[in-house]
Amino acid sequence: MEGVVYLGKLFGTDGVRGVANKELTPDLAFRLGQAGAYVLSKEHPHPRIVIGKDTRISGDMLEAALIAGICSVGADVLRVGVLPTPGIAYLTRTLEASAGVVISASHNPVQDNGIKFFFCTGYKLPDAVEEEIEDLVRSHEKPWATPIGGEVGRVIEVQDAERRYMDFLKRTVGSLAGIKVVYDGSNGAAFRVGPQVLQELGVEVIPLSVTPDGVNINAGCGSTHTEVLQQAVVEHKADLGLANDGDADRLIAVDEEGKVVDGDFIMVICALALKAKGQLAENSIVVTVMSNLGLHIALKEAGVKVYETQVGDRYVMEELLKTGAKLGGEQSGHIIFLDHNTTGDGLLTALQLLAVLKEQGKPISKLAAQMQRLPQVLINVQVKDKKKAMENPYVFQKVEEVKRFLGDRGRVLVRPSGTESLVRVMVEGQDHEQLMGLAQSVVDIIKREEL
Repeated sequence: MEGVVYLGKLFGTDGVRGVANKELTPDLAFRLGQAGAYVLSKEHPHPRIVIGKDTRISGDMLEAALIAGICSVGADVLRVGVLPTPGIAYLTRTLEASAGVVISASHNPVQDNGIKFFFCTGYKLPDAVEEEIEDLVRSHEKPWATPIGGEVGRVIEVQDAERRYMDFLKRTVGSLAGIKVVYDGSNGAAFRVGPQVLQELGVEVIPLSVTPDGVNINAGCGSTHTEVLQQAVVEHKADLGLANDGDADRLIAVDEEGKVVDGDFIMVICALALKAKGQLAENSIVVTVMSNLGLHIALKEAGVKVYETQVGDRYVMEELLKTGAKLGGEQSGHIIFLDHNTTGDGLLTALQLLAVLKEQGKPISKLAAQMQRLPQVLINVQVKDKKKAMENPYVFQKVEEVKRFLGDRGRVLVRPSGTESLVRVMVEGQDHEQLMGLAQSVVDIIKREEL
Protein backbone atom coordinates (compact mmCIF):
# COMPACT_ATOMS: atom_id res chain seq x y z
CA MET A 1 0.00 0.00 0.00
CA GLU A 2 2.98 2.30 0.43
CA GLY A 3 3.19 2.80 -3.32
CA VAL A 4 -0.46 3.79 -3.80
CA VAL A 5 -0.97 7.31 -5.16
CA TYR A 6 -4.36 8.98 -4.69
CA LEU A 7 -5.18 11.30 -7.57
CA GLY A 8 -7.47 14.31 -7.28
CA LYS A 9 -9.10 15.72 -4.18
CA LEU A 10 -10.39 12.99 -1.88
CA PHE A 11 -13.08 14.87 0.06
CA GLY A 12 -15.93 16.37 -1.94
CA THR A 13 -18.99 18.19 -0.65
CA ASP A 14 -20.21 15.03 1.07
CA GLY A 15 -17.19 13.01 2.14
CA VAL A 16 -15.06 10.71 -0.03
CA ARG A 17 -16.94 9.13 -2.93
CA GLY A 18 -16.12 6.99 -5.93
CA VAL A 19 -16.74 3.71 -7.69
CA ALA A 20 -16.33 1.04 -5.01
CA ASN A 21 -13.30 -1.26 -5.45
CA LYS A 22 -11.98 0.95 -8.26
CA GLU A 23 -11.64 4.50 -6.90
CA LEU A 24 -12.85 3.90 -3.36
CA THR A 25 -10.76 0.81 -2.61
CA PRO A 26 -10.33 -1.20 0.59
CA ASP A 27 -6.77 0.18 0.80
CA LEU A 28 -8.09 3.74 0.74
CA ALA A 29 -10.81 2.86 3.27
CA PHE A 30 -8.20 1.31 5.60
CA ARG A 31 -6.02 4.42 5.35
CA LEU A 32 -9.00 6.73 5.91
CA GLY A 33 -9.87 4.67 8.98
CA GLN A 34 -6.40 5.11 10.42
CA ALA A 35 -6.06 8.81 9.57
CA GLY A 36 -9.63 9.65 10.53
CA ALA A 37 -9.43 7.88 13.89
CA TYR A 38 -6.12 9.61 14.64
CA VAL A 39 -7.25 13.14 13.71
CA LEU A 40 -10.73 12.91 15.21
CA SER A 41 -9.62 11.24 18.43
CA LYS A 42 -6.55 13.21 19.49
CA GLU A 43 -8.20 14.29 22.71
CA HIS A 44 -9.52 10.84 23.62
CA PRO A 45 -7.16 8.36 25.34
CA HIS A 46 -9.24 5.40 24.13
CA PRO A 47 -11.57 6.63 21.37
CA ARG A 48 -14.82 4.99 20.23
CA ILE A 49 -16.09 5.52 16.67
CA VAL A 50 -19.60 4.71 15.44
CA ILE A 51 -19.76 3.01 12.01
CA GLY A 52 -22.92 2.48 9.97
CA LYS A 53 -23.78 1.88 6.34
CA ASP A 54 -26.51 1.63 3.73
CA THR A 55 -27.54 -1.55 1.90
CA ARG A 56 -25.23 -1.52 -1.13
CA ILE A 57 -23.17 -4.65 -1.69
CA SER A 58 -19.79 -2.92 -1.34
CA GLY A 59 -20.65 -1.72 2.16
CA ASP A 60 -19.43 -4.91 3.85
CA MET A 61 -16.07 -4.74 2.06
CA LEU A 62 -15.45 -1.09 2.91
CA GLU A 63 -16.75 -1.51 6.46
CA ALA A 64 -14.24 -4.33 7.07
CA ALA A 65 -11.37 -2.19 5.79
CA LEU A 66 -12.43 0.86 7.79
CA ILE A 67 -12.80 -1.17 10.96
CA ALA A 68 -9.36 -2.68 10.47
CA GLY A 69 -7.84 0.78 10.03
CA ILE A 70 -9.60 2.22 13.06
CA CYS A 71 -8.81 -0.72 15.35
CA SER A 72 -5.17 -0.74 14.22
CA VAL A 73 -4.60 2.65 15.85
CA GLY A 74 -6.23 1.58 19.12
CA ALA A 75 -9.74 2.96 18.64
CA ASP A 76 -12.87 0.92 19.33
CA VAL A 77 -15.67 0.61 16.79
CA LEU A 78 -19.34 0.84 17.73
CA ARG A 79 -20.92 -1.01 14.80
CA VAL A 80 -24.58 -0.13 14.18
CA GLY A 81 -25.03 -1.94 10.85
CA VAL A 82 -27.50 -0.69 8.26
CA LEU A 83 -28.96 2.61 9.45
CA PRO A 84 -29.87 5.98 7.88
CA THR A 85 -27.11 8.59 7.83
CA PRO A 86 -29.01 10.88 10.26
CA GLY A 87 -29.43 7.94 12.62
CA ILE A 88 -25.66 7.50 12.70
CA ALA A 89 -25.22 11.23 13.39
CA TYR A 90 -27.75 10.96 16.23
CA LEU A 91 -26.05 7.90 17.76
CA THR A 92 -22.60 9.47 17.45
CA ARG A 93 -23.58 12.24 19.84
CA THR A 94 -25.96 10.33 22.12
CA LEU A 95 -23.58 7.40 22.61
CA GLU A 96 -20.91 10.00 23.39
CA ALA A 97 -18.63 8.55 20.73
CA SER A 98 -15.43 10.30 19.61
CA ALA A 99 -16.67 10.36 16.00
CA GLY A 100 -19.00 8.67 13.52
CA VAL A 101 -18.51 7.24 10.05
CA VAL A 102 -21.14 6.55 7.38
CA ILE A 103 -20.49 4.23 4.45
CA SER A 104 -22.93 5.38 1.77
CA ALA A 105 -23.20 7.13 -1.57
CA SER A 106 -26.67 8.44 -0.76
CA HIS A 107 -28.77 8.68 -3.95
CA ASN A 108 -25.98 7.51 -6.29
CA PRO A 109 -26.18 4.17 -8.15
CA VAL A 110 -25.03 0.90 -6.58
CA GLN A 111 -21.52 0.86 -8.06
CA ASP A 112 -20.67 4.04 -6.13
CA ASN A 113 -19.99 4.26 -2.44
CA GLY A 114 -18.71 6.85 -0.01
CA ILE A 115 -17.17 7.44 3.40
CA LYS A 116 -18.36 10.39 5.45
CA PHE A 117 -17.23 11.44 8.92
CA PHE A 118 -19.13 13.09 11.76
CA PHE A 119 -17.67 14.90 14.74
CA CYS A 120 -18.57 13.74 18.24
CA THR A 121 -21.27 16.45 18.15
CA GLY A 122 -23.01 14.80 15.20
CA TYR A 123 -22.10 17.62 12.81
CA LYS A 124 -20.17 17.04 9.59
CA LEU A 125 -16.47 17.80 9.63
CA PRO A 126 -15.19 21.33 8.92
CA ASP A 127 -13.04 21.71 5.80
CA ALA A 128 -9.87 22.10 7.88
CA VAL A 129 -10.30 18.74 9.59
CA GLU A 130 -11.06 16.99 6.28
CA GLU A 131 -7.90 18.53 4.85
CA GLU A 132 -5.84 17.24 7.78
CA ILE A 133 -7.16 13.71 7.23
CA GLU A 134 -6.57 13.97 3.49
CA ASP A 135 -3.01 15.21 3.97
CA LEU A 136 -2.20 12.20 6.15
CA VAL A 137 -3.71 9.78 3.63
CA ARG A 138 -1.69 11.31 0.80
CA SER A 139 1.58 11.67 2.68
CA HIS A 140 1.69 8.06 3.94
CA GLU A 141 3.03 9.38 7.24
CA LYS A 142 2.10 7.36 10.32
CA PRO A 143 2.11 9.73 13.30
CA TRP A 144 -0.13 7.40 15.28
CA ALA A 145 0.94 4.62 17.60
CA THR A 146 0.52 1.01 16.51
CA PRO A 147 -0.68 -0.73 19.67
CA ILE A 148 -0.35 -4.43 20.38
CA GLY A 149 -1.96 -6.93 22.73
CA GLY A 150 -4.87 -5.61 24.70
CA GLU A 151 -4.41 -2.08 23.35
CA VAL A 152 -5.64 -2.94 19.85
CA GLY A 153 -9.15 -1.63 19.19
CA ARG A 154 -12.15 -3.92 19.39
CA VAL A 155 -15.56 -4.03 17.68
CA ILE A 156 -18.65 -3.56 19.86
CA GLU A 157 -22.03 -4.36 18.32
CA VAL A 158 -24.74 -1.81 19.14
CA GLN A 159 -27.70 -4.18 19.25
CA ASP A 160 -30.39 -1.56 19.83
CA ALA A 161 -29.24 1.03 17.28
CA GLU A 162 -32.48 0.96 15.26
CA ARG A 163 -34.61 1.14 18.39
CA ARG A 164 -32.69 4.13 19.75
CA TYR A 165 -33.08 6.03 16.48
CA MET A 166 -36.79 5.20 16.08
CA ASP A 167 -37.56 6.23 19.65
CA PHE A 168 -35.82 9.55 19.01
CA LEU A 169 -37.92 10.12 15.88
CA LYS A 170 -41.14 9.26 17.66
CA ARG A 171 -40.45 11.78 20.42
CA THR A 172 -40.59 14.64 17.89
CA VAL A 173 -44.31 14.22 17.09
CA GLY A 174 -47.57 12.96 18.55
CA SER A 175 -49.88 10.29 17.19
CA LEU A 176 -50.31 10.27 13.41
CA ALA A 177 -53.22 7.86 13.38
CA GLY A 178 -55.70 8.27 10.55
CA ILE A 179 -53.15 8.99 7.80
CA LYS A 180 -52.63 6.55 4.93
CA VAL A 181 -49.16 6.63 3.35
CA VAL A 182 -47.35 4.84 0.54
CA TYR A 183 -43.73 4.68 1.71
CA ASP A 184 -40.79 4.16 -0.70
CA GLY A 185 -37.60 3.13 1.12
CA SER A 186 -35.42 3.13 -2.02
CA ASN A 187 -34.21 -0.35 -1.01
CA GLY A 188 -31.81 1.58 1.16
CA ALA A 189 -30.83 2.30 4.74
CA ALA A 190 -34.36 3.04 5.99
CA PHE A 191 -35.97 -0.12 4.57
CA ARG A 192 -36.78 -1.38 8.08
CA VAL A 193 -36.95 1.70 10.30
CA GLY A 194 -38.99 3.76 7.82
CA PRO A 195 -42.14 1.63 7.69
CA GLN A 196 -41.79 0.59 11.32
CA VAL A 197 -41.60 4.07 12.85
CA LEU A 198 -44.58 5.20 10.76
CA GLN A 199 -46.63 2.18 11.85
CA GLU A 200 -45.73 2.68 15.51
CA LEU A 201 -47.12 6.24 15.24
CA GLY A 202 -50.42 4.95 13.91
CA VAL A 203 -49.89 5.53 10.20
CA GLU A 204 -51.38 3.04 7.72
CA VAL A 205 -48.36 2.15 5.59
CA ILE A 206 -48.20 0.63 2.12
CA PRO A 207 -44.48 -0.18 1.66
CA LEU A 208 -42.54 0.03 -1.60
CA SER A 209 -38.88 -0.78 -2.30
CA VAL A 210 -38.11 -2.16 1.16
CA THR A 211 -36.50 -5.44 0.03
CA PRO A 212 -32.82 -4.61 -0.55
CA ASP A 213 -30.63 -7.26 -2.17
CA GLY A 214 -27.37 -5.31 -2.22
CA VAL A 215 -27.70 -4.12 -5.80
CA ASN A 216 -31.21 -2.62 -6.09
CA ILE A 217 -30.58 0.47 -3.93
CA ASN A 218 -31.95 3.59 -5.70
CA ALA A 219 -32.75 1.46 -8.78
CA GLY A 220 -35.89 2.99 -10.28
CA CYS A 221 -37.15 3.93 -6.82
CA GLY A 222 -36.70 6.39 -3.98
CA SER A 223 -36.57 10.17 -3.96
CA THR A 224 -34.90 10.43 -7.38
CA HIS A 225 -37.32 8.03 -9.16
CA THR A 226 -40.84 8.70 -7.91
CA GLU A 227 -42.86 7.37 -10.88
CA VAL A 228 -43.91 4.09 -9.23
CA LEU A 229 -44.72 5.88 -5.97
CA GLN A 230 -46.88 8.44 -7.78
CA GLN A 231 -48.89 5.69 -9.42
CA ALA A 232 -49.22 3.73 -6.17
CA VAL A 233 -50.55 6.72 -4.22
CA VAL A 234 -53.39 7.15 -6.70
CA GLU A 235 -54.13 3.41 -6.94
CA HIS A 236 -54.28 2.96 -3.17
CA LYS A 237 -56.16 6.23 -2.62
CA ALA A 238 -53.51 7.19 -0.06
CA ASP A 239 -53.28 10.59 1.58
CA LEU A 240 -49.73 10.99 0.29
CA GLY A 241 -46.54 9.23 -0.68
CA LEU A 242 -43.15 9.53 1.00
CA ALA A 243 -39.82 8.65 -0.63
CA ASN A 244 -36.39 8.52 0.96
CA ASP A 245 -33.09 8.11 -0.88
CA GLY A 246 -30.49 5.39 -0.30
CA ASP A 247 -29.20 6.75 3.02
CA ALA A 248 -32.51 8.38 4.01
CA ASP A 249 -31.23 11.90 4.53
CA ARG A 250 -33.69 13.17 1.89
CA LEU A 251 -37.46 13.20 1.55
CA ILE A 252 -39.62 13.81 -1.48
CA ALA A 253 -43.41 13.63 -1.08
CA VAL A 254 -46.24 12.91 -3.49
CA ASP A 255 -49.71 14.42 -3.00
CA GLU A 256 -52.98 12.51 -3.11
CA GLU A 257 -53.31 13.28 -6.84
CA GLY A 258 -49.90 11.77 -7.62
CA LYS A 259 -48.04 15.07 -8.03
CA VAL A 260 -44.51 15.47 -6.69
CA VAL A 261 -44.07 17.71 -3.64
CA ASP A 262 -40.35 18.49 -3.54
CA GLY A 263 -38.16 19.95 -0.82
CA ASP A 264 -39.14 23.54 -1.60
CA PHE A 265 -42.83 22.79 -1.03
CA ILE A 266 -42.07 20.79 2.10
CA MET A 267 -40.02 23.67 3.54
CA VAL A 268 -42.80 26.17 2.79
CA ILE A 269 -45.43 23.90 4.38
CA CYS A 270 -43.36 23.35 7.53
CA ALA A 271 -42.10 26.95 7.79
CA LEU A 272 -45.58 28.45 7.55
CA ALA A 273 -46.96 25.92 10.05
CA LEU A 274 -44.19 26.73 12.52
CA LYS A 275 -44.68 30.46 12.00
CA ALA A 276 -48.40 30.17 12.67
CA LYS A 277 -47.56 28.61 16.04
CA GLY A 278 -44.85 31.16 16.80
CA GLN A 279 -42.19 28.44 16.62
CA LEU A 280 -40.18 29.46 13.55
CA ALA A 281 -36.79 30.41 15.00
CA GLU A 282 -35.65 33.91 13.96
CA ASN A 283 -38.71 33.95 11.68
CA SER A 284 -36.40 32.69 8.92
CA ILE A 285 -35.23 29.70 6.94
CA VAL A 286 -32.13 28.87 4.89
CA VAL A 287 -32.25 27.56 1.30
CA THR A 288 -29.79 27.18 -1.57
CA VAL A 289 -29.58 29.01 -4.87
CA MET A 290 -31.40 26.06 -6.48
CA SER A 291 -34.64 26.71 -4.61
CA ASN A 292 -37.49 27.89 -6.81
CA LEU A 293 -38.32 31.59 -6.91
CA GLY A 294 -41.82 30.58 -5.93
CA LEU A 295 -40.51 29.64 -2.48
CA HIS A 296 -39.00 33.10 -2.02
CA ILE A 297 -42.25 34.77 -3.09
CA ALA A 298 -44.47 32.64 -0.83
CA LEU A 299 -42.32 33.11 2.25
CA LYS A 300 -41.72 36.81 1.65
CA GLU A 301 -45.48 37.37 1.44
CA ALA A 302 -45.85 35.55 4.77
CA GLY A 303 -43.17 37.72 6.39
CA VAL A 304 -40.54 34.98 6.60
CA LYS A 305 -36.92 35.92 5.92
CA VAL A 306 -35.08 33.63 3.49
CA TYR A 307 -31.29 33.25 3.62
CA GLU A 308 -29.66 31.81 0.48
CA THR A 309 -26.44 29.78 0.22
CA GLN A 310 -24.52 27.86 -2.40
CA VAL A 311 -25.62 24.27 -3.05
CA GLY A 312 -24.66 21.74 -0.40
CA ASP A 313 -26.14 20.84 2.97
CA ARG A 314 -22.89 21.82 4.73
CA TYR A 315 -23.42 25.41 3.54
CA VAL A 316 -27.04 25.34 4.67
CA MET A 317 -25.85 24.16 8.07
CA GLU A 318 -23.20 26.90 8.28
CA GLU A 319 -25.85 29.54 7.58
CA LEU A 320 -28.25 28.04 10.12
CA LEU A 321 -25.60 28.23 12.81
CA LYS A 322 -24.64 31.74 11.76
CA THR A 323 -28.16 33.20 11.65
CA GLY A 324 -29.84 31.27 14.46
CA ALA A 325 -32.46 29.84 12.09
CA LYS A 326 -33.46 26.24 12.79
CA LEU A 327 -35.04 25.16 9.49
CA GLY A 328 -33.26 24.92 6.17
CA GLY A 329 -32.61 22.69 3.22
CA GLU A 330 -32.59 21.97 -0.46
CA GLN A 331 -35.10 21.40 -3.23
CA SER A 332 -33.75 17.84 -3.44
CA GLY A 333 -35.45 17.08 -0.11
CA HIS A 334 -32.38 17.32 2.11
CA ILE A 335 -33.98 19.27 4.96
CA ILE A 336 -32.51 20.11 8.37
CA PHE A 337 -34.64 20.58 11.48
CA LEU A 338 -31.85 21.80 13.71
CA ASP A 339 -34.01 21.70 16.83
CA HIS A 340 -34.04 17.92 16.45
CA ASN A 341 -30.99 16.65 14.54
CA THR A 342 -27.60 17.82 13.32
CA THR A 343 -28.00 16.83 9.68
CA GLY A 344 -30.67 16.38 7.04
CA ASP A 345 -33.05 13.62 8.07
CA GLY A 346 -35.57 12.18 5.62
CA LEU A 347 -37.62 10.28 8.21
CA LEU A 348 -37.65 13.20 10.64
CA THR A 349 -38.82 15.45 7.80
CA ALA A 350 -41.54 12.95 6.91
CA LEU A 351 -42.85 12.96 10.48
CA GLN A 352 -42.84 16.77 10.69
CA LEU A 353 -44.76 16.96 7.41
CA LEU A 354 -47.30 14.37 8.56
CA ALA A 355 -47.73 16.25 11.83
CA VAL A 356 -48.72 19.39 9.88
CA LEU A 357 -51.26 17.38 7.87
CA LYS A 358 -52.69 15.93 11.08
CA GLU A 359 -52.83 19.30 12.87
CA GLN A 360 -54.38 21.24 10.00
CA GLY A 361 -56.65 18.52 8.65
CA LYS A 362 -55.96 19.51 5.07
CA PRO A 363 -54.80 17.42 2.10
CA ILE A 364 -51.17 17.87 1.18
CA SER A 365 -52.16 19.30 -2.23
CA LYS A 366 -53.86 22.22 -0.47
CA LEU A 367 -50.89 22.80 1.81
CA ALA A 368 -48.51 22.69 -1.15
CA ALA A 369 -50.67 25.28 -2.95
CA GLN A 370 -49.34 27.87 -0.49
CA MET A 371 -46.40 28.05 -2.94
CA GLN A 372 -46.70 28.54 -6.70
CA ARG A 373 -43.76 27.05 -8.54
CA LEU A 374 -42.26 29.15 -11.32
CA PRO A 375 -41.27 27.14 -14.41
CA GLN A 376 -37.77 25.76 -13.94
CA VAL A 377 -35.62 23.73 -16.33
CA LEU A 378 -32.67 21.68 -15.07
CA ILE A 379 -30.36 19.81 -17.44
CA ASN A 380 -27.41 17.71 -16.26
CA VAL A 381 -24.44 17.60 -18.65
CA GLN A 382 -21.87 14.81 -18.39
CA VAL A 383 -18.37 16.31 -18.59
CA LYS A 384 -14.79 15.08 -18.36
CA ASP A 385 -13.54 18.00 -16.26
CA LYS A 386 -16.01 20.03 -14.17
CA LYS A 387 -13.49 22.74 -13.32
CA LYS A 388 -12.47 23.22 -16.94
CA ALA A 389 -16.11 23.42 -18.06
CA MET A 390 -16.94 25.99 -15.39
CA GLU A 391 -13.95 28.19 -16.30
CA ASN A 392 -14.49 28.06 -20.07
CA PRO A 393 -14.87 31.64 -21.40
CA TYR A 394 -17.39 30.63 -24.07
CA VAL A 395 -19.62 29.00 -21.46
CA PHE A 396 -19.34 32.12 -19.30
CA GLN A 397 -20.21 34.31 -22.28
CA LYS A 398 -23.34 32.28 -23.09
CA VAL A 399 -24.51 32.32 -19.46
CA GLU A 400 -24.12 36.11 -19.33
CA GLU A 401 -26.10 36.38 -22.56
CA VAL A 402 -28.97 34.35 -21.07
CA LYS A 403 -28.86 36.47 -17.89
CA ARG A 404 -29.20 39.68 -19.90
CA PHE A 405 -32.10 38.22 -21.87
CA LEU A 406 -34.01 37.15 -18.73
CA GLY A 407 -33.30 40.34 -16.78
CA ASP A 408 -35.43 40.43 -13.63
CA ARG A 409 -37.96 38.00 -15.14
CA GLY A 410 -35.89 34.93 -14.27
CA ARG A 411 -32.43 33.59 -13.60
CA VAL A 412 -29.82 31.14 -14.86
CA LEU A 413 -27.48 29.09 -12.71
CA VAL A 414 -24.66 26.83 -13.91
CA ARG A 415 -22.81 24.81 -11.28
CA PRO A 416 -20.77 21.61 -10.96
CA SER A 417 -22.19 18.60 -9.16
CA GLY A 418 -20.52 17.99 -5.82
CA THR A 419 -20.57 14.21 -6.20
CA GLU A 420 -20.67 13.34 -9.92
CA SER A 421 -18.91 14.34 -13.18
CA LEU A 422 -21.78 16.61 -14.12
CA VAL A 423 -22.42 20.30 -14.73
CA ARG A 424 -25.97 21.33 -13.87
CA VAL A 425 -27.68 24.02 -15.96
CA MET A 426 -30.77 25.57 -14.36
CA VAL A 427 -32.92 28.27 -15.96
CA GLU A 428 -36.00 29.74 -14.28
CA GLY A 429 -38.61 32.18 -15.55
CA GLN A 430 -42.14 32.57 -16.87
CA ASP A 431 -42.30 30.47 -20.06
CA HIS A 432 -41.27 26.80 -19.94
CA GLU A 433 -40.74 26.39 -23.69
CA GLN A 434 -38.55 29.48 -23.80
CA LEU A 435 -36.58 28.26 -20.77
CA MET A 436 -35.93 24.90 -22.47
CA GLY A 437 -34.41 26.71 -25.42
CA LEU A 438 -32.25 28.94 -23.23
CA ALA A 439 -31.02 26.02 -21.11
CA GLN A 440 -30.23 23.98 -24.21
CA SER A 441 -28.23 26.86 -25.68
CA VAL A 442 -25.95 26.73 -22.61
CA VAL A 443 -25.78 22.94 -22.71
CA ASP A 444 -24.79 23.02 -26.39
CA ILE A 445 -21.82 25.31 -25.65
CA ILE A 446 -20.67 23.07 -22.78
CA LYS A 447 -20.85 19.98 -25.01
CA ARG A 448 -19.11 21.75 -27.89
CA GLU A 449 -16.25 22.80 -25.66
CA GLU A 450 -15.90 19.24 -24.34
CA LEU A 451 -14.93 17.99 -27.81
